[in-house]
Amino acid sequence: MLSAKFSLFGARMRALNLTFVACLGAPVPGLAQGVEHGGTMSMVHTGDDVSAVAKVVGDACQIDVQGRPGKKFSPTHISVPSACKTLTVQLIHTGKKPKLAAGHNWVLVRESDVHATIADGLAAGPDNEWVKPGDERVIAKTAMIGGGERTSVTFDASKLSRGTAYTYFCSFPAHAEMMRGTLSID
Repeated sequence: MLSAKFSLFGARMRALNLTFVACLGAPVPGLAQGVEHGGTMSMVHTGDDVSAVAKVVGDACQIDVQGRPGKKFSPTHISVPSACKTLTVQLIHTGKKPKLAAGHNWVLVRESDVHATIADGLAAGPDNEWVKPGDERVIAKTAMIGGGERTSVTFDASKLSRGTAYTYFCSFPAHAEMMRGTLSID
């Protein structure tokens, strides 16, 4: 009974802290932070998972992805409309640590290729930003960036298949196992 009261007290304190921080306008971990990239983006928040639909501009699409402290991406799922011929992903590192201490990048592969791509990337080392040079399993990737930085990649989304499972991850050592998301063609 005593532990239940402390658990309830802790939950109430976390809610109050989140409300206070949100009022200050600071990003709040675990809450959907909609980011505009030339317009609006649809986001659905469930727990720590955030799904977003890439914004369509003609036959091109674009989306912002945050690389957040705690080895997390937001959104954790990207839906790409099948009308998209190209997709531009802008990665925003919301942390403060430099690239060499806790860099983030965005690497897209088929779900079945994730583990082998990560293993080969670790062997490739920091000079290659933890991605094997010329790896044909890599569909798209951004440069590795440090806290407060942004980078982007544009790739041919028309080559992605509806019904195929795609995963994106950060290839920085110790990030790849936790810092992942999924992408689908809808």
